[in-house]
Order: sequence, then structure tokens, then C-alpha cells
Amino acid sequence: MSESQGLHASPSEWPRALFYVALLFSIYQIVTAAFHPVSSQVLRAGHVGFLLLLVFLCYPARGNGKPFQPVAWVLGLAGFATFFYQWYFEADLIQRSGDMTTTDMVVGLTLIVLVFEAARRVMGIALPIICGLFLAYGLFGEYLPGDLAHRGYYLDQIVNQLSFGTEGLYGTPTYVSATYIFLFILFGSFLEQAGMIKLFTDFAMGLFGHKLGGPAKVSVVSSALMGTITGSGVANVVTTGQFTIPLMKRFGYRPAFAGGVEATSSMGSQIMPPVMGAVAFIMAETINVPFVEIAKAALIPALLYFGSVFWMVHLEAKRAGLKGLPKDECPSAWAAVKERWYLLIPLLVLVWLLFSGRTPMFAGTIGLSLTAIVILGSAIILKVSNFALRIAFWIALGLLCAGFFQLGIGVIFGVIAALVAVCWFIKGGRDTLVICLHALVEGARHAVPVGIACALVGVIIGVVSLTGVASTFAGYILAVGENNLFLSLLLTMLTCLVLGMGIPTIPNYIITSSIAAPALLDLGVPLIVSHMFVFYFGIMADLTPPVALACFAAAPIAKERGLKISMWAIRIAIAGFIVPFMAVYNPALMMQGGDWGATLYMLFKAAFAVGLWGAVFTGYLQRPMALWEKVLAFAAAASMVLAMPISDEIGFGLGALFLIQHIWRARRAEPAAA
Repeated sequence: MSESQGLHASPSEWPRALFYVALLFSIYQIVTAAFHPVSSQVLRAGHVGFLLLLVFLCYPARGNGKPFQPVAWVLGLAGFATFFYQWYFEADLIQRSGDMTTTDMVVGLTLIVLVFEAARRVMGIALPIICGLFLAYGLFGEYLPGDLAHRGYYLDQIVNQLSFGTEGLYGTPTYVSATYIFLFILFGSFLEQAGMIKLFTDFAMGLFGHKLGGPAKVSVVSSALMGTITGSGVANVVTTGQFTIPLMKRFGYRPAFAGGVEATSSMGSQIMPPVMGAVAFIMAETINVPFVEIAKAALIPALLYFGSVFWMVHLEAKRAGLKGLPKDECPSAWAAVKERWYLLIPLLVLVWLLFSGRTPMFAGTIGLSLTAIVILGSAIILKVSNFALRIAFWIALGLLCAGFFQLGIGVIFGVIAALVAVCWFIKGGRDTLVICLHALVEGARHAVPVGIACALVGVIIGVVSLTGVASTFAGYILAVGENNLFLSLLLTMLTCLVLGMGIPTIPNYIITSSIAAPALLDLGVPLIVSHMFVFYFGIMADLTPPVALACFAAAPIAKERGLKISMWAIRIAIAGFIVPFMAVYNPALMMQGGDWGATLYMLFKAAFAVGLWGAVFTGYLQRPMALWEKVLAFAAAASMVLAMPISDEIGFGLGALFLIQHIWRARRAEPAAA
């Protein structure tokens, strides 16, 4: 590999030192998750130390060239040394907490500087600038006028807060990144290496490829399924998009529309239960609720989101007369499942554990272990043609793994070690071991941008908790919201969209949930709904011009300008902009309060509104819509969003009027066309 490619080349092309560092990183995370040999503080420090070492070995200071290796190793090892310092002097640091020595200051300042520089290399300058402004506020905010001024803090207080506590660089986001997120990234990496992407794509192709607008529907379904194992929007764009975007273009979809469909579908993966994206785990830890509650709240909005995208694709296909693939060119959905059914076992177990009340860390550890066992076991037994012997093998393997409930996680590791030993000696088994090694280092690769973002936003959390600036900002929103909740929601939405122009979803959520979500809570918005509101618009920021990260990721594949793709994406993703507002005014849409009747009513109302908006923005239903029809349908859908005394009745009435006259006009036009 050309080292200038950093972490973007295949693991087989990485320099040997980089490969082994990434491998050690994954092993460290697995061991600490399974056996808990170190304290939480040391666990977080190790996570950040490995991240810094990987970043400086891979990412150059400028451009795409090769990092200057002597400097790269110095910076990387300096970052890793901060982990060793936290580990070796843990007891001393606890005893003198707040009373820092000169060495503590040097180590703390080094860590802060290196995290800022690592984030700049990985993510660009926007997030470091935002976090730098918060850091400057912590140091110099006492000189500001009015309510923004704080009592003043010395440099050692700031460094102690950021570098040696659990409310700074080693705060909750870093803890979640070092535990749940890393395990789920590894889980997804193993399934990808084993062929889960092909399973999902073939399944979607078999079900929808031959339907009206089939290629685009395949994109929607495969991206939704991929979200269950990756939870990363941009990663979905560049994986499933390599297949779906050219396919859509080949069958007549405009390049901008094809890119918009893929970007919108892929971003939805972060809100799609059961696994969702990294933000869902951070949210669960931040507001101290079980992950299953987050997934439950996200379920109906996610279905509406993907239903909206699917509906838009269907209408665009009708408008343009785009047929699907010939049925004989589509793979069989059930043949795809039959060929790789065993890959679904770890996913189903993971979902069952998450929804049975187990912690995400427990579920992630078991899911990852089972994935490794399934991959290694299939490499051994699929070479045997005797069906009965295969069944006996899987039953025996299952009984061995069941020993975990009596003897602990060591049993699982023992089974994996035995399977590795067998694979080493059978034909083709070593290729499977290489796949597993690549999955481990791929997991470390995917963890880098997430982990660095989580570490750097700790600066914001540390400064906010030290100075109390969140209450000041919340006071401004509350002052506006006393007269108009909608205006407060609009301000919060704009804050999320503007922040999202330069930073990914995770830091966007952490910043806005620290500042704006408490204000929404004080205005009477339920806890989960207020956090889901800022989460949703953090995702929508990746589709919104002028930056639209997901759309620009789709641009080179679609061979179209990112801005043009973005303009289509925000039309396709209309549900993502509307549903959060509806949930605030009626939390039953997120299954928060109210009975099943209220939830079903909200689901029907939201689906009707989203369906009307889809027709408005494509300009087509049964036939092309006249301008006055678009105005009528838009007014009907908008009325259903407003939480006014008779707005629902007006919306349903206008919607029914629109549908009746449109269908009547379409049927009258058919004989004339014939």
C-alpha cells in the first residue's frame, strides 16, 4: 500500500506496523469488554491512546501525502504515553485529584493538543474550531459582558477538568465509544467481511428488483437493512451506493435523484432499530435510560422515514415510466437467505439480547463472539456434504457455547480458540482466519473518526459542566419559548443544521443535547423526545445544503454535483424534517405517553401527511398534478402537522378532497389517452 492512502486502502496493503497497531487496538477493546481488567478511567485513556497512535501513523499534517514517519511515531507514541501515565499513576492521580503537579500539567496539555490535532487531520478544521471556541470561553469567559460571563478559571483547573476527569476528553462519549460503539463496529465489520452486504443486497434485489422502479427500491431496502449492522450513514453510501447508484442510473433514474435516494436511505440507517447508530448508545448513556427505550421511540419515525423514501421512489418511477429489472436477472431472495442464513444467527441473538433488557455492552460482546464462531464454524462444516453431520456440528457448538451461562465468557473464547486451531490445519481455513484478522483491523479503522470525535467533544462537555453556560443558553431559548414553542423548535433545528455543516452527527448531537435539549425539556417536551429531536436534525444536516456530507460522498459515484444531489435528498427525506415536530406536539408518535389508540392515530395521520407531501414534491400521483392540486395537498399535509384545535379535521378534509378529485380527473383522462 502507498502509505499516503492512510486507513483507506485494503488491510492487506497496510504497512506491517500499522496493521499490528490496529490489531492490538481491537484486541485491547475485546479483552477489556469481556474481562474488565482495568478501571473505567484507564479503559477510556487506552481507547484515546490507541486512537492517537493510529491517527498520527496514518494521516499526514497536510494533504494526502505520506506522514513523515519519525514525527508520526513521536506524536503517536506521545499520545499513547498519556494512556500509560493514567494507568501507571492511577492511584496517585486519584489521591491528589485537583492538586496537579508539573508533570500532570505537561501530560494534560499534551493530551489536549494532540486530540485537537488528531481531529483536525481526520475530520477537518470545523470541529476543532468549535471546540476551541468553547475552550477559549473556559479560559477567558470571565471577561465577557452580561450573563455570558463566568467566575473565571485558571489553566490548571481547565486542564484537570479536560484531561484527568470523566467530564472532559474521557467523558461519557469516549466511554460509549470505548465500549458499546467499538463492539458494534467490530460486529458490523465481521459480518461485512463474511458477506452480509451481499446477503442484504441479493435479498432486496429478489424482493423488489423486478418491481416498478425496482433498482431504487433495492437501494432503500438494502440501506435500511445495512443500518442494522453499521449504523453509519456515510459508510452506507460508499458501500451499498457502489452497487445501487449505477443500477438506478442504468434504468433511467436521473443521476442527482439516484444519489439523493442512496444518501437519504443511508442516513436513515442511524435511526433504524434494532441496532441504530452510535448516537443512540450515547443518548441512552447520557439520559440514563435503557437502550430498548431509545429503539422503541425511534421505531415509528424510522418506519415513516423509510416509507417516505420508498413512496417518493415509487412516484418518481411512475412519473418517468421506469420499469424494474427483468425477473430472470434478479437473484432469488430466499435462495440468498438459504445460502447465508447462518450469518443472521448473531444478528438475531444480538437483537434478542438488546430487547430482553441486557446492556448493549453485554449484547455486543456476545454478538461479536457468536459472529466469529459462526464464521469459523461455517468454514469447517460447510465443506461436509452430509446434512445430518452439519446439524449435529451446529448443535454441539451451540451446547458448548451455552456453557457461557454457567462458566462465563472464558468458555466462548475457548470455543473460538479451538475453531481457530482447526481452521489452521484444514484446506481453505487459513483464508477464513485472514478474513477474521482483516475484520479486526477494519473495525479499528472504522472506529477512528467516531472515537476522535467523541474525545474532542469532551472539551465542550467539560467546559459546559464547569462554567454552567448551558443554563444561560437554555434561558434564552426558554424566553423565546414562553410565547412560542414552535419558534424554539425552529431555533433548535437551525442550530443543529448549521452545526452539521461542519461536524458529524455524533458531536452535533452532543453539543445540541448539552445546550438545547434541556431547554426543550423545561418547555414541557418529554426527555427522550427532546433528545430525539436534536438527534434527527443532526442527521438531516448531512443531507442539507451547502455541505451535505452524505450527498457529497454519493457525488463521485453518481457523477453528479453534490449540491444537486442534496436538493433532491431534502425533498426525498421530507419525513425526517416533519416527523420530529409532530412528535414534540404529540409524543405518542414516539410511543411516549398515551395509549395504543393515540399512537395508531398519530401513525395514520403522519403517514397520510407524508404521503401527500411525497405527491407534492414529485408532482405526480395517478397523473401529473396541476399547481392548484399541489397547493391543496400541501395545505392538507401542513394542517396535520399543526397542533391546533381543528387543524387535524381541516387537514383530513382537504386531503380527502384532493384525493377524490385527483382520482376522478385521472380516470376521466384515461379514455382520452387511450
